[in-house]
Amino acid sequence: MGELQDFFLRLSKILQKDTRYREEAYLFVMAALGRAVGCLDKPRHITGPELLQSIKLEAEQQFGPMATTVFEHWGVKNSLDFGRIVFNMVREGILSKTENDVIEDFDNHVFFESLFDGAVAYRLTDEPQPIKHLSNNSGKGV
Repeated sequence: MGELQDFFLRLSKILQKDTRYREEAYLFVMAALGRAVGCLDKPRHITGPELLQSIKLEAEQQFGPMATTVFEHWGVKNSLDFGRIVFNMVREGILSKTENDVIEDFDNHVFFESLFDGAVAYRLTDEPQPIKHLSNNSGKGV
């Protein structure tokens, strides 16, 4: 059995046991983990807070200001839910942990509120923007 097939077999077992989170949430965590590992000079264990930071960056890139809505659609309501997803994957042998890793590593009370601290481009202005009217070649409005 190939690695990818094994991954999805293990993931399907998780999804049958714990129906709180959608498959997409697990795949997203794996993408964020890949981002975190890819930023390292040399391979090493990624901590819970490091993974949360990578999840934040991945969410900003993939979903922009809709990230919280997407997460909620997947069943993720807070940062501890990401920890539960990770520990589900640890129990099923998809991921590993050290003896120091605990679910509380994912407890970040301002995670969702801080998703877009640095994403100024996504902030809406308080001032109404004028609607630009289209005009045809005759100079008359539409």
